Amino acid sequence: MSKKLYVGNLSFHSTEDGVRAQFANFGEVLSVNLITDRETGRLRGFGFVEMDDEGAKAAIVGMNGKELDGRNLKVNEAEDKPRSSGGGGGRGGDRRW
Repeated sequence: MSKKLYVGNLSFHSTEDGVRAQFANFGEVLSVNLITDRETGRLRGFGFVEMDDEGAKAAIVGMNGKELDGRNLKVNEAEDKPRSSGGGGGRGGDRRW
């Protein structure tokens, strides 16, 4: 099993390789995904690291509050994205056929 970790307060200068190297000290890193702004391509200051269960637990303890690229990280287990309630798309109002 693996766990996905939320990593917040990242520097805009952080890289996937740099984040991977730090988290690899605690276990096998399966993936790193740093979130960027769609329009500018600039990092948004957070991302996700997927690790094996034991490594993830150790990384939360070892990396939360630790400085990386001049910023103190916030690390915790990522919460599942809430599912939307449906298709939207309705225009509302009274339709007359």
